[in-house]
Amino acid sequence: MDKSLPADINAERATLGSILLDRDAIIPVAPWLASDYFYLEKHGLVFNAQVACYNRRVPPDLVNVTDELRRKDQLEVVGGVQYLLELSNSVPTSVHVEYYARIVERTALLRRLIIAGGKIAALGYDETQELEAALDQAESELFAVSQRRTADGFIHIGAVVDSFFEQISQMQERGGEVVGLKTGFTDFDKLTGGLQRSDLLILAARPATGKTSLALNIAYNAAKESEACVAIFSLEMSRDQLMQRILATETGVDMQKLRTGQIRDSDLQLLTEALGKLSTMSIYIDDSPGASIMDVRSKCRRLQAEAGIDLIIIDYLQLMQGGGKRDGNRVQEISEISRGLKALAREINVPVIALSQLSRAVESRTTHVPMLSDLRESGCLTGDTQIYLPDQGHYVRIDQLVGQQGFNVLALNQATWKLESWPVTHAFTTGTKPVFKLRTKLGRSIRATVNHKFLTIDGWQRLDQLHQTSQIAISQEIAHELGSNSQPTAIEWETIISIEPDGVEPVYDLTVDTLHNFVANNIIVHNSIEQDADIVMFIYREELYDPETDKKGIAEIHLAKHRNGPTGIVPLRFFRSTTKFSNLETYRQPEGY
Repeated sequence: MDKSLPADINAERATLGSILLDRDAIIPVAPWLASDYFYLEKHGLVFNAQVACYNRRVPPDLVNVTDELRRKDQLEVVGGVQYLLELSNSVPTSVHVEYYARIVERTALLRRLIIAGGKIAALGYDETQELEAALDQAESELFAVSQRRTADGFIHIGAVVDSFFEQISQMQERGGEVVGLKTGFTDFDKLTGGLQRSDLLILAARPATGKTSLALNIAYNAAKESEACVAIFSLEMSRDQLMQRILATETGVDMQKLRTGQIRDSDLQLLTEALGKLSTMSIYIDDSPGASIMDVRSKCRRLQAEAGIDLIIIDYLQLMQGGGKRDGNRVQEISEISRGLKALAREINVPVIALSQLSRAVESRTTHVPMLSDLRESGCLTGDTQIYLPDQGHYVRIDQLVGQQGFNVLALNQATWKLESWPVTHAFTTGTKPVFKLRTKLGRSIRATVNHKFLTIDGWQRLDQLHQTSQIAISQEIAHELGSNSQPTAIEWETIISIEPDGVEPVYDLTVDTLHNFVANNIIVHNSIEQDADIVMFIYREELYDPETDKKGIAEIHLAKHRNGPTGIVPLRFFRSTTKFSNLETYRQPEGY
């Protein structure tokens, strides 16, 4: 197209001139006008200087802006004092500053739209890229424009300081009130501060424990009490099944009656009133089976543009599909989905609750209280396991790395099939558990829990899925003696000769970014998948394992991981007949519980 990029230089000059004339003119435009909205670079520099003065609580007038530009060695770049005088003389009054600034914003967004269009056109010509990935990237470009925010680039810490100061001031004014989105569960909100924007929360439990019901309770409470807009992706239940659960929660009518239609006249009146309330709530349900992370992201962007979103719920993680090619590596795909959901939480800037199944390891232990290791796709290793640190050039026991982060280990890049140095974001212990000793034909060995995954010719497999003659990936070395300090260089395959019980010991694991595996005892092992979550919480109901317990009707919400706050246990009441959770202090034993 033989056209110049949209810009209105006069509007830019009038905006800057208005601010120089009147110290208060910057107040209505500072929250949304950005320096990169200005077409001329020198105008962006002037506006930055005006904002800097405003942030220091000094008037952004001719004198102070001149001093600010001089201090940054930018005064001559913008044209000196003479140009600033011209700007201040370009308008007779500052009363129309917001009108001029909106023109600046409009032309900036049109330029961004043109640039995004160019990128989208380039995606269309790139025949090497997968269609779904291209569509997702194209939609992301348009979403960034529509959301009026820069797709990339740095932001000065001064802007972050101002934003954080406003948050502190708001919290102080609220006098300790919950600042995030309220769930309706008092003790949970006190512990977490409510659901925080951009957080990914994993809610995990064994089947039939109530994780879907708890998520729906949170969605209903947020929509009812806070008038929140909630998006629910149900990959397992239909919209009608979800409606039954929500109605049972609101009315107290037994779920079985709703399913079978055995409804009394008094119940019908309650249901009619509840349906009227529900029809006005901002709850959106998508029950498409087999949705991919790209599908979810695309639909959330559209809903955000149309109605705004305050909370996203995914039911549940293991039923989602990744966005890339399916190579049979479901562990890697789940990890990709986990990262995608965290990216979605940040992009839309809302909390995302993803439900997840726990492994059967919960059932096999003496204590059935869930642990983080029950969520991970990999298990744990004994403390004597040797981890190679490429930066130091030697091996270290895994139990000596606990609590550390930021160091590098060797990990296999399955795209190149080469060992590379990758950072560890978390080194931790996961308790004391039964372990097994795996030995290979050439004398390598490792001691691990039954759910730890190893790379085989057929993909990642748990230890309890391996057998004699299974071949696993090991690292080659210049010298094969463990502890020789020779760096592993590549991989080869080696046959297992035995897997035997080897006692009960404290066990450990690492979290490796992106590649999600590491070299341990010169064997390629997998790591955890929950590293992307800000909060990991479990549901534990003792009555499911001990019918004689005195905790009947009590569900414990265990916060096992809280990236930005404390962990703990929140007890709630659970009503089986209606699948409703409630605060413990408001509990009244229902008839026929």
